[in-house]
Amino acid sequence: MAIPSPSIALLPSLLTMANAGCGLLAISKAIDALAAGSGTPLYHSLLASACWLILLALVFDALDGKVARMTDTSSEMGAQLDSFADCITFGVAPAMVAKTMLEAEGLFHPRLNFLAVACYTLLAVIRLARFNLTTEPGEEHHRFFQGLPSPAAAGTLVATMLMTLSLGGGIEGSGPEATAVGKGLAFLPETLRMSFVSVLEPFILVLLPALGFLMVSQVRYGHAMASARTSRGNSQALVKWMVSALVLYLVPVPFLFLLGYFYVGRGLVQALRRKGQGPDSLRKVG
Repeated sequence: MAIPSPSIALLPSLLTMANAGCGLLAISKAIDALAAGSGTPLYHSLLASACWLILLALVFDALDGKVARMTDTSSEMGAQLDSFADCITFGVAPAMVAKTMLEAEGLFHPRLNFLAVACYTLLAVIRLARFNLTTEPGEEHHRFFQGLPSPAAAGTLVATMLMTLSLGGGIEGSGPEATAVGKGLAFLPETLRMSFVSVLEPFILVLLPALGFLMVSQVRYGHAMASARTSRGNSQALVKWMVSALVLYLVPVPFLFLLGYFYVGRGLVQALRRKGQGPDSLRKVG
């Protein structure tokens, strides 16, 4: 078996550090957004940048493990490093961005905001620690997760915040420079858009602990990339990926928003079905 060169062996760790770097930069952007003040264009821009950085970290997180397996450079050190990076990027950073939005809008008491944020982050830490202790190496052990994966929880949370900013008209532009979503929103009455915003903003406070408890739950979630591997060579799967990529390019915020809740909801629905089928079905899925 060929021994990977030092530069190749370092690549997965570099991707993991890029993941952590995105999380730290997202926290910095959130702090700057709070200083800029709610309602200003700079506030919307900085908060949206923080959300997109966390979503970019999802890409690095998906790549580091894949590259490590492809180059046969997986190690215990890499696995621990990945968990620490995920703790920063998917445990602390999304919660800090959410706290920034809640504090800037002045919706609730700061102590209540902190409790919701702390619940999400601490449960994410527990989820990552449990994952390290219970997961065995090898791709066959990564096809399903016990509890909502922290990257999916973070992605759903920041997609909700991006949707709130988008409906508020802060990040889609206006006039000729408006995005496809911005041009679509122009046809909606402002009162209707702001009514959605008035629902989504306080919903973030509820979403934080809800996602936190899902992360440490017994609900079984499938690995999206593992599902893609099982359908490799399937022309229908290829068409689905192409259509998804096109929709993501045209309307990224609504697409990610719906995708996040579809993934979270699908796991819950499947868990309820298995529970309704009795203990025999629970034994089959492990």
